[in-house]
Amino acid sequence: MKISNIVTAGLLVGLLSTNALAINKNAGTSAGAFLKIDAGAPRAQALGNAFVSVADGPEALFWNPAGAASATTHELQFAYQDYLQGYKSRTLAYLHPIGKTIIGLTLNYMDMDDFDFRDEWGNKNPEVGIPVQNFVGSLSVARGFIDQKLQIGGTAKYVTERLYNGHGHNHYDNVGFDVGAKLRLVNWLGLGGALVNIGDKDEMPRGLRLGADLNTRYFTVSGEYTKYCDDKARYGVGLEIHIPEDLLQVARFDLRVGYYTRDNTGINTDDSWVKKVGLEETSRVSFGAGVYSGELFGYGASIDYAVTPFGALGTSQQLALSIQF
Repeated sequence: MKISNIVTAGLLVGLLSTNALAINKNAGTSAGAFLKIDAGAPRAQALGNAFVSVADGPEALFWNPAGAASATTHELQFAYQDYLQGYKSRTLAYLHPIGKTIIGLTLNYMDMDDFDFRDEWGNKNPEVGIPVQNFVGSLSVARGFIDQKLQIGGTAKYVTERLYNGHGHNHYDNVGFDVGAKLRLVNWLGLGGALVNIGDKDEMPRGLRLGADLNTRYFTVSGEYTKYCDDKARYGVGLEIHIPEDLLQVARFDLRVGYYTRDNTGINTDDSWVKKVGLEETSRVSFGAGVYSGELFGYGASIDYAVTPFGALGTSQQLALSIQF
């Protein structure tokens, strides 16, 4: 890829946003575009980002901290996401109950490799090294009330960006906050909302998430409205089919599919499964699955996977492993 180092940082910020091709008067006005990527939450990715009302477990720490309030045991999760154009994330999340209060910790490291840097004359510049390095560390507190019908949570996070600007690496440090709530007055209906990346709107993409879900023993349908300060409103809907653990006698199995109103990102011309199933022209559909067992050597354990085609940009895949103890 022939590209000037001078514009590299700007292109990367646009590329790493899931709304890279959005036409909006506020596009690009906030830094920290990577905070909008669904790292650490493969279930959210698979459900078309319709997750704010159903968020629970360690994944809730990345989406709606209130969902962590449902934890009853210690839980540790590691997730790896192969996003787009060599951009990858590794996340670690931990839940620690203290009475009725849940403490959550997360670490999220993201970088990009295999990027072909060239100067204005087209010559390779091998001295650039890793062009993008981002890190987020967070501390969350969540608690349930009225027999867990109401859950409230908050997160404080430290954010650092390291981007190559053509002459060297610029380093940015910021502090932000998330607050969220979930309400479930009846078992089959859930409501949720979260304000994320609260802080300087020029330094972080402040966002609002509102959603609802209808759920039964065998399926859950969820929907979500998302609005970031530097983008237009987006909508997601997801379907999760549950095969209960007591039916399989081995583990619970979930199948997931989602739809999110991203902009078109071109056509995937690679000879891959995406093209074979007719999804080479869409970046709005996502898929996933999850397996959970409560009796793995005396511990609870789960595996979650998600995949999203992004047209010409490639395919995003994410895998998470968690253990309850």
